Amino acid sequence: MLDDVNDTETTRVRPARTAHTSPPSLNGPAAPLPGPAAPPPGPVTTGGVLSPLGLFTVLLGAALPLVDFFIVNVALPTIDRDLAAGPAMLEMVVAGYGVAYAVLLVLGGRLGDLAGRRRLFLWGVAAFGLTSLACGLAPDAAALVVARVAQGAAAALMLPQVLSTIQATTSGPRRARAMSLYGGTAGVSSAVGQVLGGVLVSADVAGLGWRAVFLVNVPVAALAVPLALRTVPESRAPRAGRVDGPGTVLLAAALVTLLLPLTEGRAAGWPLWSLVMLALFPFAAAAFVAAERRVERAGRTALVPPSLLRIASARSGLGMIVPFCLGFGGFMFVIAVALQDGLRYGPLAAGLALAPLCVTFFVSSLAGPRLVARFGRRVVVAGSLVQGLGLLSLGVVAATGWPQVSVPGLAAAMAVLGLGQGCVLPVLLRVVLSELPPDLAGAGGGVMVTTQQAAMALGVATLGTLFLTLEPTAGIRGGLLAALGAQLLVVVVTTAMSRRLPRRLV
Repeated sequence: MLDDVNDTETTRVRPARTAHTSPPSLNGPAAPLPGPAAPPPGPVTTGGVLSPLGLFTVLLGAALPLVDFFIVNVALPTIDRDLAAGPAMLEMVVAGYGVAYAVLLVLGGRLGDLAGRRRLFLWGVAAFGLTSLACGLAPDAAALVVARVAQGAAAALMLPQVLSTIQATTSGPRRARAMSLYGGTAGVSSAVGQVLGGVLVSADVAGLGWRAVFLVNVPVAALAVPLALRTVPESRAPRAGRVDGPGTVLLAAALVTLLLPLTEGRAAGWPLWSLVMLALFPFAAAAFVAAERRVERAGRTALVPPSLLRIASARSGLGMIVPFCLGFGGFMFVIAVALQDGLRYGPLAAGLALAPLCVTFFVSSLAGPRLVARFGRRVVVAGSLVQGLGLLSLGVVAATGWPQVSVPGLAAAMAVLGLGQGCVLPVLLRVVLSELPPDLAGAGGGVMVTTQQAAMALGVATLGTLFLTLEPTAGIRGGLLAALGAQLLVVVVTTAMSRRLPRRLV
């Protein structure tokens, strides 16, 4: 179990050498990336163990892109009125961020392995703050879309460094607690984004309206940069090769041909370009897999090393993350539409309806290490069953009380749902990273978060399409009940797959 890991296994991180490069700064990297004539990469260098304040800092950075992925949802109607954006532009405000974010995550992880994870974290946080400012000041819809794409790219630079820094600078019980907190942050941030978005739009702070949902990131990023400089130790992969250029291009092609039509195609009426891109996806994915196998056989560093998926814990954990995040992403989309269009909740009420889910998700995430230490993978099985109970309860409330369902009337079902989900996702994140060697920490973190994002996009495309297709004939309640039933089937799948997890979760 993770709590029993010997501290001598401290991710094989060696103390920093007496002679070392100057500390990273926001003015540029302290040393250039290794090139053809550069000496072979040395062992991992680190300034020490991640302190509690350092952990808070990296988790703060992790929360920014996750909150921002959802915070914009409740602001879209206001953006439309203010900028005359239209449906296509509104879709791009969401999709531009999500696609750029997912496509560049693995590359962000590899760059952190190469150039230093704290350095890339600093650059990512600073860029995220600046691009958030650009979003908040955007004069028209086109400028907002461009700023959102840049914001997604900054998020992809920042987020993979969080997981790899935790992996490289903690061990034993400290790592177990840190991973549980990361898992809690990852899950809760999705719901908190919609809660915070509703509060900010309703409050209309200083007359900013929707712009506040972006500008709120600026002071947070400004706080995170000096904190990271003081509290986050630097680390690098022990054997980091050069960036895999062909692999990067092919992975980007595969993800774009999958995610762009899924996020834009439905709203556009599935035009020909979206169908062509979906048809190209299997070929792009196959070309990427073949290229990565060739790179690894040649002894070079692949962007996504195939050997990563030969590690049983990584393979089983990623396999379960796909259906879990598919259901979670679809649920968050469907419930947001149902609350606002079906029950006529305002932005604030729609956000507050998710607050019980946030609280119980975080509480069960914190309890994760002790539960796993005692019950092993049975924690995931139990969490899946409790999640299913929460979905059933929510379905009963919707079926019997519609359309007079109040925010307090949803609270119990939402709390049960969050309790179950918080027992699943943080444990799966720990499983994926538990046995990765240090030189795969950045790539592993990037692959894991990319898997989460792609699965959430698939959830919106599948459960969201089911809901929107049934809405004209069955009504919003009928569409919601169908989507909840489909997610229950997903829960059955995750419960069955949990038997493939390692018995002892390390």
